[in-house]
Amino acid sequence: MNVQKLSSAVGAEISGITLSGNMPDDAVRDIRATWLEHGVVFFRDQHLSPGEFLAVARRFGAPVEYPFVSGIDGFPEIIEVKKLPHERVNFGGVWHTDTAYLDAPPMATMLLGRDIPPAGGDTMFASLAAAWDALSPAMQAMLRPLRAVNSSAKADVSKTREDRIKDSARDDARRRYDALHPVVRTHPETGRLGLYVNAGHTAHFEGMAEEESADLLAFLFRHCVKPEFTCRFRWQPGSLALWDNRACLHYPINDYHGHMRLMHRITLAGDVPA
Repeated sequence: MNVQKLSSAVGAEISGITLSGNMPDDAVRDIRATWLEHGVVFFRDQHLSPGEFLAVARRFGAPVEYPFVSGIDGFPEIIEVKKLPHERVNFGGVWHTDTAYLDAPPMATMLLGRDIPPAGGDTMFASLAAAWDALSPAMQAMLRPLRAVNSSAKADVSKTREDRIKDSARDDARRRYDALHPVVRTHPETGRLGLYVNAGHTAHFEGMAEEESADLLAFLFRHCVKPEFTCRFRWQPGSLALWDNRACLHYPINDYHGHMRLMHRITLAGDVPA
């Protein structure tokens, strides 16, 4: 197994391994250790059937269903993340960490490239730990006790899922989810502190109105995605990403109008942020 960093703050590409549900335990431990160190890891040429993809995911955690969109036939834990050639808005097309509006957001997400546009459609990632470390001690002291409301109903992120709800909404999908989480999260495995706010879901600070929260949140949203905290991944068919939702933001770039982009996504159960 070979590891090549994508940037100094986040991301590494792993080569020399074929992912499967029958991987040796020491390979799973090595991948997990690399993932915890770098926040997101990438693999090439992993041409997995849905069943094989799900078996790989189960080696790293417990797959859970997405609350708004139905899974593919026979695999409720695997959803399609797609943009059709005529569509202009892409699914999840804002900086965010997945489903932060749940009381226990997912620990991790796995995304597998199926149909990739000839150009564009990259995904960017940002380290929330690096963003936290770069703040001044005074700002850190102010943020430490704060909590924020995260909502599934924020306008920007709601718009990005409208097309998929039209064609594949779950029958039991609730209209809105809200959860209160710390603004500064302690990673349960590494112990590192990181910011835990995102432009897609974080609406306002606890006890404050949205207008009162807006300026500080806007600063944090901009700060978290400074270039020095990020990496960028170029997809190919069979490319697979595994990222830590407790430590990273991600942003799928919407620069491939007129082309199909189809991915398969699995999220892995997490815990209550603390």
